[in-house]
Amino acid sequence: MRKERGKVWLGAAGLVMDGDGKWLVVKKKYGGLKGKWSFPAGFVEPGERADEAAVREVREETGIRTVAAGMAGFRTGVIRDEVSDNMAIFILRPVAESQPVIPQEQEIEEARWMTPFELAESGDASLLIHEIAGEAIGEGLPEVIGAWPGDVFGYTSYKFYFRK
Repeated sequence: MRKERGKVWLGAAGLVMDGDGKWLVVKKKYGGLKGKWSFPAGFVEPGERADEAAVREVREETGIRTVAAGMAGFRTGVIRDEVSDNMAIFILRPVAESQPVIPQEQEIEEARWMTPFELAESGDASLLIHEIAGEAIGEGLPEVIGAWPGDVFGYTSYKFYFRK
């Protein structure tokens, strides 16, 4: 059963980087990101900070234990002129090397470590991943101006801010 979220949504995502510069990405089994590489993410629960939600979602979706190391960016949009859809993206670090990636079977089709180059070249990367990965292998990670995820989510307004 879907939880009632009201008209202001806050999600949290984890950009997890390993010691080799690879990013932890997942392919969801549902929704607008079905079959696309994306960061592990989900809604912030009542009584939970956004950074705690990112750490929790990464562990639930991939089995990887992490700690928050900073905030990478913030995505905000309006769906169908009525729902404020917001996502805080945190930089997370694994608490230990060589943790096995264990995709959560109900929600996640696949989870793995990939380089930003692999993600930038992938036709299966979400717009957010594609834009960030493309910039990461270029000149850092600047603000993404003019990003538009397409009509799949029904956004009528959309912006994405990303820190260099």
